[in-house]
Amino acid sequence: QVQLVESGGGSVQPGGSLRLACTISGSITSIYLMAWYRQAPGKERELVASLGSQDTTKYADSVKGRFTISRDNRKNTLYLQMNDLRPQDTAEYYCRSYMRTDEGLSNYWGQGTQVTVSS
Repeated sequence: QVQLVESGGGSVQPGGSLRLACTISGSITSIYLMAWYRQAPGKERELVASLGSQDTTKYADSVKGRFTISRDNRKNTLYLQMNDLRPQDTAEYYCRSYMRTDEGLSNYWGQGTQVTVSS
């Protein structure tokens, strides 16, 4: 069974930093895309950052220069380094992976981790 498990969320003051991690387990053949999304209360889920198979990255304009997406292939783990956090970054953060597993080609989502930025 394929699982994505996020960690690293928490509460931080404005200007602070957090590093989120998303560890993938299960029978995986290939990973084509990994990404972080977030959803604030009353808002739609939005793409924060993505990392393609050729290590191409894409960031939402609101996080450019502050967030960095990366991965450790040996650990099957995706990271999101978040610096200079702002109250508007407060949201539930989800990782997503588009990959081929024993079950076929599909999108998989983690359960989410809460990030709260406030003074």
